[in-house]
Amino acid sequence: MNADLLTLLTIFALAVFVGFEVISKVPVVLHTPLMSGTNAIHGIVVVGAILVMAETTNPLISVLGFIGIVFGAANLVGGLLVTDRMLALFKKKKPS
Repeated sequence: MNADLLTLLTIFALAVFVGFEVISKVPVVLHTPLMSGTNAIHGIVVVGAILVMAETTNPLISVLGFIGIVFGAANLVGGLLVTDRMLALFKKKKPS
């Protein structure tokens, strides 16, 4: 296993651990406001994965980039849907 790949996998594992620890400590009251921020971050993840895939010739990095795009896009769309649904709770209802 080459040293660059091991370094990247180590960074990825640490990022997963730190992300899990940070997210698990968020109170329920702050969940909806933080969703908007995380949607922006996932948009950046998708763009970053696309840029990585455009520059690489390594098949492993291409596969990991594709997985990053799929997971990032799914999380982005899901977050937008949840945020939209939560914000709909605060809209005034039309009299029927």
